[in-house]
Amino acid sequence: MTNRTHLRLIILYVTVGALLLVLVGRLWTMQVLQGKHYRQVAAENRTRDIVVPAVRGMILDDRGRALVRNRTALVVSVDRTVLSRQKDRGRAVLTRLAGVLGTRYDDLVNKTRLCGPGIKRPCWPGSPYQPIPVDDRVDPKRALQIMERQEEFPGVTAQVQAVREYPQPEGANAAQALGYLQPITQDELDKRKGLKVTGYSGVDLIGRDGLEATYDADLRGEPGFRRVLVDSQGRVTGTAQDKAATPGGNLVTSLDAGVQGAAEKALQDAVKSARSQGKKADSAAAVVMDVQTGHLVALASYPTYDPSIWTGGISQDQYDALLGKKKGEPLISRATQGQFAPGSTFKVSSVAAAVADGYDLHGTYQCPGSYDVGSRAFRNFEGESRGSMDLHEALVVSCDTVFYRFAYEEWLRDGGTKPKKNPSDPMVKMARQWGFGTKTGVDLPSESSGRIPDRAWKTAYWNATKKADCKAAKEGYPDIAESDPSRAAYLKAVAAENCAEGYVWRAGDAANFSVGQGDVLATPLQLTRAYAALANGGRLVVPRIGQAVVRADGSVVRRVADPPPAKLPVDPKVLKYIRGGLAGVTKSGTAAGAFNGFDFKKVDVAGKTGTAEVYGKDDTSWFASFAPVSNPRYAVVVMISQGGQGANAAAPAVREIYEAMYGLKGKPPMVGRDGRLPSALPRPQPQLDPQAAGPPAVPTTGPTPGATSGPATRPTAAAGGTP
Repeated sequence: MTNRTHLRLIILYVTVGALLLVLVGRLWTMQVLQGKHYRQVAAENRTRDIVVPAVRGMILDDRGRALVRNRTALVVSVDRTVLSRQKDRGRAVLTRLAGVLGTRYDDLVNKTRLCGPGIKRPCWPGSPYQPIPVDDRVDPKRALQIMERQEEFPGVTAQVQAVREYPQPEGANAAQALGYLQPITQDELDKRKGLKVTGYSGVDLIGRDGLEATYDADLRGEPGFRRVLVDSQGRVTGTAQDKAATPGGNLVTSLDAGVQGAAEKALQDAVKSARSQGKKADSAAAVVMDVQTGHLVALASYPTYDPSIWTGGISQDQYDALLGKKKGEPLISRATQGQFAPGSTFKVSSVAAAVADGYDLHGTYQCPGSYDVGSRAFRNFEGESRGSMDLHEALVVSCDTVFYRFAYEEWLRDGGTKPKKNPSDPMVKMARQWGFGTKTGVDLPSESSGRIPDRAWKTAYWNATKKADCKAAKEGYPDIAESDPSRAAYLKAVAAENCAEGYVWRAGDAANFSVGQGDVLATPLQLTRAYAALANGGRLVVPRIGQAVVRADGSVVRRVADPPPAKLPVDPKVLKYIRGGLAGVTKSGTAAGAFNGFDFKKVDVAGKTGTAEVYGKDDTSWFASFAPVSNPRYAVVVMISQGGQGANAAAPAVREIYEAMYGLKGKPPMVGRDGRLPSALPRPQPQLDPQAAGPPAVPTTGPTPGATSGPATRPTAAAGGTP
């Protein structure tokens, strides 16, 4: 028995000794080998890491005036993570906070809940781990109550931040071009390795649209880092480490606040005038471009909105209004995203195509009241017959039947409804060379490409819609027939025709194409670019708004490069001839009434009216122009959806813009003696094509400085364009 007890004691001693050795070894490992790591962990239990947001850069116009800037504000934010750890999940804290801020508890709950399916705004669209701003206009006395009684407001901070502000100099709104900011989402945070979640909301705001999105990396700057010491209750007692943030750069744009404001006012005036004449006039756009460089001077869209609506959260009603048709979908830029039939403004491409196809540039052509395209008569505007004329006069008076003839004869040469193996389709090919049907490459997101229909598109469209067309051809439109029997009958006939042979490129398709009707769609920016190429001698410039990123002291961080222009494959003599024709439009042609009394001695304007027919709606009104005629510098295009004739709605708006730019109504001119708008940045002279016939750019330097789909209906094949 004694020996057995002795053995047990020995085993116990060995076991205890082994455990002591393991414990000592573990202590030695933690204190010696891993001591540095655990000292850091212990320190982190007494510290908090904060990413200090960088002040976002401003967006400036070409003269250095702020279109977007920052204001200093006391912002109260709530940390959902901290609230969720409390027994009542933060109810008591939010109740006390609502009393301090003078708001309701339910409002704070709504602002701090996460956005998701079925959740109405206001809600938080950002990361759930990021403090959520609930008030950005806090009275300092109220903010002081929160900061001094931090133990009563765990998870709530009140800190000074930079908040986006939109001063609208010279009345320039430019909401769609400028864009807006929204909190970064958790998915975006996960994709951005190394980006820390900040205690400040500002650093995690990113550009969602417009220039804010395109130049987000330049504007956002680099956040700093601060490690603060905290006590057991989370109160800050000191700073352990501090690294200053690097402010974002200021973006200098080519927009001119004065011209932008004038363009927006011109759209408002045009819409108001059109509505007074019984037109619906539901949307509009205006573009002003430097034809030599492609820089955009103004980019206006109607209806618009106040971009400050995004600051501090947005309600569901406000959000719905931005996207809803009731308010006209103001979030959509009609200048870059709106797609509309261009009408007779498209004829500059058709003239070039006809001449390239062998028609005499200086020939004489008949302008009858109607022209038979196959078995259908395509009418001139109001059925007016004007006898024989040259192409110059055809542009001045906008004779449709001249272009119907060109298109029909070309269609026949291609084989008609049974085309050759490789049909020439000269007008389709020429339109694409003018930049229609493709994005311009402007430095803004979500640009539309427009549409240039051809035989392949017609077949693809038929395949996608034939099932619905065949059903409508059989059943008709009973809902429409109750209120409008004639329209229902028409639509049923169209559906039957499309069901049977909607894939066929008909003579009517070609005729409508020649005058910018039918299935042709273009954006106002595309049309402006095309007229800029016409004016500058054949360089298809790439539109640009951003010019340079500069520091607060005015030094240039980087210049935004202008992409090289494409060459328009049109004989310079043809372009010069077309320019001459458009110069007569404003003096004796379709826009003479709109420009009656205009001072052409100060600025000679050339242009083209366009009135695009849309079945079931009022006509789309266009006027595309450039000036001065002898030395073109600017192209101005205005579009008024459902505005009526181009001469009645769009042309007066273009006139108003030129009058503001050149000071023709008693106000100081915006352009200088050299014919250009002043700039805060030296502007390098563009590289000109030595073969181009257009006038050269005038070099100017300035002192170093100190951003919906339109109607896509398919009118009848016999619906001709009007001037």
